[in-house]
Amino acid sequence: MARDSRVDDYVAQSAEPLRPLLERLRDMAHRALPEAEEAIKWSVPHFTVRGKNVAGMSAFKAHCAFGIHGDAMSRRFIRVTCEADMPREAELTALLREAADRILGGRPAGTVRAERKPRPEIPIPTEFAAMLAAVPGVQATFERFAPSHRRDYLEWITDAKTAATREKRMAQAAEWIAEGKTRNWKYEKPRKSS
Repeated sequence: MARDSRVDDYVAQSAEPLRPLLERLRDMAHRALPEAEEAIKWSVPHFTVRGKNVAGMSAFKAHCAFGIHGDAMSRRFIRVTCEADMPREAELTALLREAADRILGGRPAGTVRAERKPRPEIPIPTEFAAMLAAVPGVQATFERFAPSHRRDYLEWITDAKTAATREKRMAQAAEWIAEGKTRNWKYEKPRKSS
């Protein structure tokens, strides 16, 4: 891990009793995360892996803090006021490696990600299928849409509370599909031409 001169400055400007504590925490982070980079974020030193925050440290008047990022359930803060408060290096290394793996999408050893069951297909209402078939090419356009885009249209149509609303939605859907538009086309970012 390369050292960032801004982190050097931060440590140097901290109160004298905290400087060696910050340096020790920094050195432990370097050994635990050799692939990490140093950065200043929110005005305090951070250790990042592939641009994602793994840990940060900060100095206060009488103590320093070392925060290990992760999800809301696993965020940890270590308060250090003197050498006796310093975490054991093996523990800090384990916490940092675990946080880096979790943040980067990895899972701790021995865990298995649950298989996501596919959502059941929504049958196409007979009237809507007839509308799509009535205009040349519209049914083929609908079938080329991603399953999620087809589902958006079918949920919108089948969730209608009244027959009149359902008819109106089917007509609107057929029009948009004929133009190659997805159900939520208004909210999609325009594609950049290359």
